[in-house]
Amino acid sequence: MTLHNSMHREQQSKALLEQAKGYAYEYADSVAQRNVFPSKQAVADLEQFVEDLPTTSGDATAILQQLHQYGSPATTAQTGGRYFGFVNGGILPVTLATKWLSDFWDQNTALYVMSPIASKLEEVCEGWLRQLFGLPDNTVAGFVSGTSSAILCGLAAARYRLLQNQGWDFNRQGHNGAPPLRIIAGRHTHGAVIKAIAMLGFGIDNIEWIEGDDQGRILPQQFPELDSSCIILLQAGNVNSGSFDPFDEICDSANRAGAWIHIDGAFGLWAGGTKRLKHLTKGIEKAHSWSVDGHKTLNTPYDSGILLCRDKEALVSALQATGAYLTSCYSENRDGMLYTPEMSRRARAVELWAALKYLGAEGVDQLVYGMHERALQFANELRVAGFGILNDVVFNQVIVSPADTDTETDRIMAAIQDSGECWVGGSVWQGKKVIRVSVCAWVTSPEDVRRSVQAFIRARETITEQ
Repeated sequence: MTLHNSMHREQQSKALLEQAKGYAYEYADSVAQRNVFPSKQAVADLEQFVEDLPTTSGDATAILQQLHQYGSPATTAQTGGRYFGFVNGGILPVTLATKWLSDFWDQNTALYVMSPIASKLEEVCEGWLRQLFGLPDNTVAGFVSGTSSAILCGLAAARYRLLQNQGWDFNRQGHNGAPPLRIIAGRHTHGAVIKAIAMLGFGIDNIEWIEGDDQGRILPQQFPELDSSCIILLQAGNVNSGSFDPFDEICDSANRAGAWIHIDGAFGLWAGGTKRLKHLTKGIEKAHSWSVDGHKTLNTPYDSGILLCRDKEALVSALQATGAYLTSCYSENRDGMLYTPEMSRRARAVELWAALKYLGAEGVDQLVYGMHERALQFANELRVAGFGILNDVVFNQVIVSPADTDTETDRIMAAIQDSGECWVGGSVWQGKKVIRVSVCAWVTSPEDVRRSVQAFIRARETITEQ
């Protein structure tokens, strides 16, 4: 039988899909009970994948079996409720099912003529996000892989607009001889922002740094005099403390000067979709661009990043795509490639639409505030157990000081990670090594938190006894 005929037979029989479904159900049933981080044996077994490229075609059933046998145990159980190491969200059941369906569609979202359904759902999500966050009516959205890409797009749009305002066409004239632009950012700016600044050629050494307060919030009184050459980077959700910059005051002065404001809200912008936490995002509508992830706080599947920009012309021009075979296909409908760096791109907005459709405004409120409640519980129970909590828990982040020395902190963190009970990561806060807890999954329960706190206590006792 030829390879072509074999693939046709596999497509028609559905046996491979049933096999994959069985493995998926087995994984889902066990993920909450297994070690949060893979065991040493599971990691060692990854050597099963190391081989020379096969010469002949393989057996599809055996390939799936190998992937499940050795791949599933080596995954991190971030959907199980006790993964707090990074701001990695869980996954809503409706979005997982939606992803399965849309994977069968296998849509390319570059142009409306490639996928009318993807175009329409991107348009709908764009409107819903404006409504949820209270953004200007002229705000458009680009659906990218994550906040890192979204920041890149927002800063590219800022560069285009500010230089265009000075009579400089960056697309044609480039960097050489261009009027200088100023980059102003807080000391606690996320590494993704710094990465975008470097990639766009602004130069990290050219950043005008602004000091922050004890929670990492940028200090408005530290700002230099602003002008129309400034790009200002603000933060909705400090990656350590979860704090939010004072948007209202800074945006007012920046707008008076003609500056561009970008807000990095990878996980924190979703606070704008809650009644009880919305005060944290007061004034965000005065910015020019925003970056946020669906796969963090909203718990859509990976990957799902969103760039929001109220200057459509600047965004489309900065991400311009040309070619006779392309421009002849543009339509009066939404052509997704105009708003992203990629041309070919998966239909990630389908899952975002499903999440927002399923949750509604009230569900988003419950989801986001529930994470805040679990973070408060984590902080309170750790504090009662004698651990230091170094931040005001305003959102979903908790900074834990488990010991007096950095060495002891490292050892306690390693013991927690090795326990398999939960997984937390380390950071440095105010010059001191700390443990960072990020509550990001809808499935995290009060019992998950209690169980994880006990892992902290046992790890400290183990280190003390040694």
